[in-house]
Amino acid sequence: MVVSDSGASPQSICHALPAGIRLSLTIITILIAGLIPLEHWPAQGLLLALVFVGLSLAGVTMRYLFRRLGLFLPLLLVFGLSVPVTHSDHAAWNWMISLWLRCTVSFMAGLWLIHVLPFRELLTTLRRWRCPLVLVAMLGFMYRYTFILWDELRRLRNARAARDFGGGPWWRSWSINSQMIGLLLLRAMERAERTHRAMLARGWDGSVRFLDGDG
Repeated sequence: MVVSDSGASPQSICHALPAGIRLSLTIITILIAGLIPLEHWPAQGLLLALVFVGLSLAGVTMRYLFRRLGLFLPLLLVFGLSVPVTHSDHAAWNWMISLWLRCTVSFMAGLWLIHVLPFRELLTTLRRWRCPLVLVAMLGFMYRYTFILWDELRRLRNARAARDFGGGPWWRSWSINSQMIGLLLLRAMERAERTHRAMLARGWDGSVRFLDGDG
C-alpha cells in the first residue's frame, strides 16, 4: 500500500465512501463523544478505539498520528489538569478523564476526515447540504491563504536564523518568537487588505460563484 506524504493512503476503503457519508460519520462521532455522560467514560474509550480503527483503515501511519497527537495532547493535558486542581473532589477527576477522551476522539475524527475527504469535496458537500454560502466562501479563503501565511512565516524564520544563527539563551528565543508572531499578524492584516483591494479591482461584488456548477 502506497502512502502519501500526508500520512494516509489514497487507495483505502474509507476514500471509496461517498463524500456525504464521510462527513456525516465524522459529525456523528463528534456528537456522540460530546453526548456520552461523564459517568460513562469507558464508552468514550470504546469510541476512541473505533476511531483508531477508522484511521487504520484510511491508511494513516502510526508515525504521523503520534506526531500530531504529540502536538495536541500536551495542551489538552494542561487544560484537563486545571479541573481537579480547582475542584478537589472525585467527580472532578472523572470529568477530567471524560474531557480528555472527548477531545481526543474529536481530534482523531477530524484527522480521519482530513485524510479521507479533500477540501474541495468538503466545500462541495457543504453546498449540497445548503450551508450558507458565506461560510463556504470563508472556509475556501481560509484554506487558500493559509499556505500564503505559511510562506510568510517561513520567510520570517529564515530572517531570524540569518541574524542569530540559531543560538542564544532560551528566554531570548521566546522573546523573538513572540515578536515574530506579532509581526506575522501585522503582515497577515496587510496581506488581507491588499487582497481585498485586488478583488475589488477585478469586479468582486461580494457574491460567491463556483465553477463546478453545484453552487
